Parts: sequence; C-alpha cells; structure tokens
Amino acid sequence: MSVLPPIQRLRTSGIFSLEGGEFDVENNVWIVGDEDSAIVIDAAHDHQAIARGLGDRELMAIVSTHGHSDHVNAAVALADLTNCPILLHPDDADLWHQAHPHREPDAPLLDGEALLAGGVELQILHTPGHTPGGVCLYAPELGAVFTGDTLFPGGPGATGQPFSDFPTIISSIRDQLVDLPGETVVHPGHGESTTIAEAAEHLDSWAARGF
Repeated sequence: MSVLPPIQRLRTSGIFSLEGGEFDVENNVWIVGDEDSAIVIDAAHDHQAIARGLGDRELMAIVSTHGHSDHVNAAVALADLTNCPILLHPDDADLWHQAHPHREPDAPLLDGEALLAGGVELQILHTPGHTPGGVCLYAPELGAVFTGDTLFPGGPGATGQPFSDFPTIISSIRDQLVDLPGETVVHPGHGESTTIAEAAEHLDSWAARGF
C-alpha cells in the first residue's frame, strides 16, 4: 500500500468572476495531512474532484487563503459533503459574500494562530494586499508555505482589482515571508512552486517595477 505524501496538489479549472467580468482559470488545490485526516487549502471549482482526492480521509477544515470566487466557489458544497468547517480571515467577508451571499464562513483565520492537519502544524500569516484578508499558511516541519495569490514565482499577486493594494502586498511579503528559511518551498494558488530564497532575491526589483 502506497503512503500518501503530506502535501498533494490537485488542479481544478473553472471561472473566476469579479466585478462583472468572467475569466477562465486553473487553480491549485492543496491537500495537507496524513493517511487519516487532512485539510484542504482553497476549495476551487470542483468539490467532487477534491473529495475524490481526499479519499476516505477525514477532512478537518477547508482553509481559504482569500475570498476571491475562484478560491472559494467549491467550499460550501465540499463542506456540506464532508461536514467540516470553512475558515476565512474576517477582512475578506465582503469578497466571500459575492460568491456565497447566504452562507457565512464557520470560523476566522487570524494572524499568529495555528492549525493542525494530520499532525502537521500550519501557522497562519496574515498577508493582505491581493485582498484585505489574504493569508499564507506556513508548515515548518514540511519546509513549505502555501501562499494563495500573495506570492508566485514571478512576483506578488495581482493588485489591479478592487480591495487590492500593491504597497500592502509588498509589505506583506517583506514582513511575513522573506524571513522564512530560504529553502522553504512556496506553493501558490496557481501555477508552479518556487522558494523563499528566490522571492527574497527579486523582491526589491518587484517593488521597483510596481507590479
């Protein structure tokens, strides 16, 4: 019998809706835990595919790195299927309600708190900028940080939409992320992974270019 890795990536595809626009997008859904239990980071697009990825493990929580629709649009259906709570930083309540106007998240994600997923500790880092309530989840034992849309290999997440702010996201990366160990692997909400060392090397040039 094969042993499940502590970090699994699923890719799901769907529509990102914001301010009346719709865009095709592919998301990373991260499953973190062990053979018995796990959490899902960003329930995107297809709750049935995520449930299949979980198998017979107990889902402890659905953690939303931020409230944009493409990161939360499968959260309610997955929560109803698995009877688990949805966690979101309260500063993204307005964005959440654009996707789910009749359902509240079950509990807040707050800076400095920690979650346990299959024995793995995930530290909550509040990293606003892409959205006011954006968070990253740092797993020291795994040498990994899950950054949602805060940090990608090519720079910070987009800040051209409402509720976003470029100086704020640069400050979040500088204050919360680049001091993590350089070998820490950055697992973002879209695309491929990078490292903290790579981000630290380029942060000043990203800040200077303005996006």
